[in-house]
Amino acid sequence: MEGLVMTAQLLLGLSILVGLHEAGHMLTAKMFGMRVEKFFIGFPPKIIGFKYGETEYGLGALPLGGFVKITGMIDESLDTEQMNSKPEPWEFRAKPAWQRLIVMLGGIFVNVVTGIIIFIAMVYFIGESYIPAKEANKYGVYVSKLGEEIGLQTGDKIIAINGNTVERFEDLRNPKYLLENQSYYTVLRAGQEIKVPIPSNFLDKLSDKENSGNFIEPLFTFVVGEVADGMPAKKAGLQTGDKIVEIGGSPIVYFQDLRTVLQDNKGKTVDVKVERKGESQILKIEVGEDGIIGFRPESSLAPATAQYSLLSSIPRGTVNAFEVVGTQVKAFGKIFKGEVSATKSLSGPIGIAKVFGGTWDWIRFWTITGMLSMVLAFMNLLPIPALDGGHVVFITYEIISGRAPSDRFLENAQKVGMVILLGLMVFAFGNDIYKLVESYL
Repeated sequence: MEGLVMTAQLLLGLSILVGLHEAGHMLTAKMFGMRVEKFFIGFPPKIIGFKYGETEYGLGALPLGGFVKITGMIDESLDTEQMNSKPEPWEFRAKPAWQRLIVMLGGIFVNVVTGIIIFIAMVYFIGESYIPAKEANKYGVYVSKLGEEIGLQTGDKIIAINGNTVERFEDLRNPKYLLENQSYYTVLRAGQEIKVPIPSNFLDKLSDKENSGNFIEPLFTFVVGEVADGMPAKKAGLQTGDKIVEIGGSPIVYFQDLRTVLQDNKGKTVDVKVERKGESQILKIEVGEDGIIGFRPESSLAPATAQYSLLSSIPRGTVNAFEVVGTQVKAFGKIFKGEVSATKSLSGPIGIAKVFGGTWDWIRFWTITGMLSMVLAFMNLLPIPALDGGHVVFITYEIISGRAPSDRFLENAQKVGMVILLGLMVFAFGNDIYKLVESYL
């Protein structure tokens, strides 16, 4: 069932984004009097379609993409037969270069606007919930093995990253800062300030299977919140409001202590000492094979929510949207420098579906869709033939030099671009499958 939910969210998100992207090309083309022959979401074979005016609208059986066919344009269909005749006034090739440039940028522009609108709406209607950095430093941080490798210690209080104090704890894990050159943490340890450098290949290590998850998180005390029906905690009599103080003789102060002890006792029945209304009780709880007993902790750390007016949500949402692009640019830079592995960092449809998750959460759905919209715009702007960015490069060359590349050159460039894109698709799918298989080993 989770797989179906993941797939449904992926297909809905991509259909929205691809549909809007191709609509950007179609509407700008029609605006300049170009004939649009087809507008399709998905690739052939055709499932359903209809014709309205000069344009056929349809849905293809292969859902990961879409296309618009504009008369007189050499595109991924490689239909060059019409190029042998004299250009008609309604053809793409007959229009001024500046109009053709706008048409090619139309899809990218729509994706950017879509991403910005989604992020603005999220900020305005929901606000931004976060753990203040000062609140997170109440007990310091819990550090995973990877965090220990770079010199952090459990109990450290991180007071700055790259010399800058941050308002939100999440900023300490933000790739925007981790991808900067010579990044470092400023840590308060035993009353002394210490600089902890962040290696340039840190994100590469973080993407490893054995390092998955957060490498730092706030230490926090807790009481038992909602107890899930049918889970070991419920069966043993654990109740909302209970305070777990000991498991199998090991004292429990922070939630991370509990998690560690449970992981060490997978599949075992343990004695859990709880305090309930001033009295102590011992419950025998069978720990699941996944190290979970089935309750939600209520943290002692007080979250904060930043609320924004419509006016203030516009710049905030816009900044959030473009931070996605900034992170992508930095990540690609690290990949090209060899500091980050492409295999570990890049994902295809399966990886994206897993990001959506197996439960339908509209907030999460729109957040990820907004991010994908910005990523789609960025990827399409890359100067690869067959992508919008490749067409933009050729048209820009024409505008600057006053000479258009020959149809033969454009056709061959399109073929090269298609080979590159197919190669990237095979790599992405193969990488997803490899990661999926690896996760079960």
